[in-house]
Amino acid sequence: MKNLLKRNLSALAVLILLVTGTAFSTNKFTDDPWKPEQLMEPQVLATIISSNKGANLPVILNIGSVNTIKGAIETGPTSGAEGIAELKKQLKNIPKDKLVVIYCGCCPLFKCPNVRPAFKLLAAEGYANIRVLNLKTNLKTDWIDKKYPMADEK
Repeated sequence: MKNLLKRNLSALAVLILLVTGTAFSTNKFTDDPWKPEQLMEPQVLATIISSNKGANLPVILNIGSVNTIKGAIETGPTSGAEGIAELKKQLKNIPKDKLVVIYCGCCPLFKCPNVRPAFKLLAAEGYANIRVLNLKTNLKTDWIDKKYPMADEK
């Protein structure tokens, strides 16, 4: 009976370690307020910018302190009160059903201090078509180095 209990406890301990270890190591996005389908790959946005003009373009919001993608509106870092206030100000002119793409790019997306507060604000304000630019490394690596359109280009 003691051996059976020890084996069951050992098996339970291994199972707990496997489950918790797997959750922490493979799912970095458990606290993300967006769904996977709300991520937009950089190449997709670059193609949209290059091929569309005017009203068909999404609203692109630079919610960090990095360089600005072509057509983006700068709000400043939304991890602070000033950036959130500026984002709220900019949202007054954006229809709730418009495609809105937010990005920071200061660091890998999973670490970014600006994306989550901005996304949560947009969702709370009733925006129905929000996308997060999936900058897995940073803006330089995932956008600038690939020669995607930047604001300073003519």
